[in-house]
Amino acid sequence: MTPLRLSFVQTFFEPFPYVLSLESLELDVSYRVLAWFESGAPWRLVETDFYEQFEFSLLDAQLPPELTFLQTPDFLTTVRSRVADLFGAALGERVDVTAHRLIPGQRIRLHNDFIARAETHRLLIQLNRDWKDENGGFLLFFKSSDPSDTPKVFRPVHNSALGFAITPESYHAVSTLYTGERFTLVYSFYG
Repeated sequence: MTPLRLSFVQTFFEPFPYVLSLESLELDVSYRVLAWFESGAPWRLVETDFYEQFEFSLLDAQLPPELTFLQTPDFLTTVRSRVADLFGAALGERVDVTAHRLIPGQRIRLHNDFIARAETHRLLIQLNRDWKDENGGFLLFFKSSDPSDTPKVFRPVHNSALGFAITPESYHAVSTLYTGERFTLVYSFYG
């Protein structure tokens, strides 16, 4: 039995293909992952030209015994198969898993991760305690590279998931975080 849920999934095609789920993991598992992210995860600061955030690879990390399933081939295959089904896509064996953490003042600027023959899909699992709109840190989807476009806005509600296709049109960003910490479990898939 897997703790992956991805239930109540809705599918959308604008501004690019994505799916939204109100439940990603069993609830008690989601809170165990969040507690580890808040207290003992091996965060390291990463700075690029379009973001500054804390992150680490779950595939290389020492996880608490009750969370090691997150890096097992069986669980990664289950996640990959579910995402492939949701998008009707053929996904290769490779799956990367990273954790992201934003603190107040950090954001991810408008960008597109498309690289030919590289990552094709991504699944974001939000793990955030008692999220409020005044925290900021909204995920934004844009119709183009123009930041004045009106974006689709997604709250990082705890245990929700959002998957999207990485295409030349998949422009996205995360608005500035004002209070609290924002945690995301990120699964990357390849063709």
